Amino acid sequence: MGTPEFPDLGRHCSVQHCKQIDFLPFTCDRCDLSYCLEHRSYIKHQCSKAGNNDVTVVICPLCAKGVRLIPNEDPNISWENHVNTECDPSNYDKVIKKKKCPVRRCKEVLTFSNTIKCKDCSVDHCLKHRFGLDHDCPGPKKPATTSSSFWATSLLNVASSFRENRQVARDGAGLRRSSSGSAGQMEECPQCRVKFSSVTALVEHVKKVHERNNQSRVLKMSIDVCPKCGRGFRDPVSLVEHVEKDHGGTSKA
Repeated sequence: MGTPEFPDLGRHCSVQHCKQIDFLPFTCDRCDLSYCLEHRSYIKHQCSKAGNNDVTVVICPLCAKGVRLIPNEDPNISWENHVNTECDPSNYDKVIKKKKCPVRRCKEVLTFSNTIKCKDCSVDHCLKHRFGLDHDCPGPKKPATTSSSFWATSLLNVASSFRENRQVARDGAGLRRSSSGSAGQMEECPQCRVKFSSVTALVEHVKKVHERNNQSRVLKMSIDVCPKCGRGFRDPVSLVEHVEKDHGGTSKA
């Protein structure tokens, strides 16, 4: 076998029924034997060690990760080791459910190379719908301070309306009581000194004449009404003195 110049040139095929001399033999990386061109594959020469370095991977249905089955080991043991150590079900959606462009009827899968984040709405889109007009961009979000000031203004308006409605209700109650009490009492406007026969008329006069003319010096008063006779007082002390003097010291109606 070989030549005087190359004594190690060529080998016989290791298959018993072949034994062909091949000057360019193939060495099996499992059994380390030499074979001819015809018997170089594992199946052709029935290699007994072909499965030692065989790599078999199965996909885990829980986490979508590949599980390598170790040769000469029970597959159930390899599976159990994977479930107890590295199986993470939260990874399933990341692998299976690919992120897609949010535009309706667009099925483009977003990857590292084709993802563009909109500067206004901060949402990822594909290259085709990267502009605001293509994905109906709502525009930049308003800062939180604007929303807070809006709600603060609304609350102040509601509180102001509540105080005005409560004052009107008190004035109406005083008018009903004054109809059965002393009708001869006169109320005087603190601005123009005009006298009125009832508290309600005085309040309407102030609103119509002084408040509509934007006179900043108008004094907004809270009038206390006597529960006995319906007479109004601007000073609570005067109301107490009136009750003690005219009604015998009792304020019960």
